[in-house]
Amino acid sequence: MKNIKPAIWFPTVRTNTGTDRFTEQLVAALNQRGVHAEITWLPHHAEYLPWLVPVPVKPDWANIVHVNTWLHPRFLPRDSMIVATLHHCVQDRSFYPYKTFAQKIYHKFWITPIEKYCLRVTNVTTTVSHYTAECAKDIFGIDQPYVIYNGIDIDIFHPNTHRDSISLSQPFKLLFVGSNSVRKGFDLLPKIMQELGDAFQLFYTSNADQYQPLPKNMIQLPPQKTAQDLADTYRTMDALIFPSRLEGFGLVVAEAMACGLPVVITDGSALSELVDHGRTGLLCQQNNVDAFVEAVRQLAGDNVFKQNLATVARQHVEQYFKVDQMVEQYIQVYCHLLSDGQR
Repeated sequence: MKNIKPAIWFPTVRTNTGTDRFTEQLVAALNQRGVHAEITWLPHHAEYLPWLVPVPVKPDWANIVHVNTWLHPRFLPRDSMIVATLHHCVQDRSFYPYKTFAQKIYHKFWITPIEKYCLRVTNVTTTVSHYTAECAKDIFGIDQPYVIYNGIDIDIFHPNTHRDSISLSQPFKLLFVGSNSVRKGFDLLPKIMQELGDAFQLFYTSNADQYQPLPKNMIQLPPQKTAQDLADTYRTMDALIFPSRLEGFGLVVAEAMACGLPVVITDGSALSELVDHGRTGLLCQQNNVDAFVEAVRQLAGDNVFKQNLATVARQHVEQYFKVDQMVEQYIQVYCHLLSDGQR
């Protein structure tokens, strides 16, 4: 039987989040390996007003469609082989207390039916962590989703080998990358920084107007427009702080680790899969401001420990989270799907 080469089409809603970067990275890497892949970007309002957006036509060259599970059924092509990636389960019961009323309604009555339909008609479901896979089994009844960790481009996200060790007398520079949502734990950061005081600075990427006034040691960064911009920013910092309450994977954590940046993160959801506490980073109890403060002070007070964490974190990413590994696993999924379709 003749082997058919995968050719992948990605109809994708642009959300300006990590899922965009996931899609862009995967498509670029597939093309570098000789697998034809293209994205058709849909505007953000296609998520919640799909009827106002024209339905793109699947290209003739594509034999597999790869989508995010939030893609509305209107945009799912009929009679096509579909791979759906579940990035995180907003239905996770542990996240429910931190949702706004509007989020609870939106997720329950809009997103969940969309995801149920998508997962029912898809041929293969992938998840970006074992935690998300367990959620998929529990919430959607999926027996065996493929777990494929998000990949990091370690050529872009790499340590700054020319940077001198930072004097402990300087302000210790923390970085937060993410939105100002409750899910990301941004509401905890002002409390943490108030406790840490003037010897510490936090640089953040969020638009945090709703939290004004913020402590003076919290400083907003300009937009990080490219992966290179973000990688350069990681390399100017002393540590990443990420008190998120729910992550399907935790892309910024893996990126920071790849840049040789110690990470102080929540011990929960998929984040616990990324870090070996005390070896590749520090895990803190969810919502525990004192635990985050203590962990940051531990890093700031012990430069040898900080550097050891940074070195082993980079090695950990090289071993488990390289983009090459992710792409090869997706190619295997595509090839198996096409092979099964010929039988």
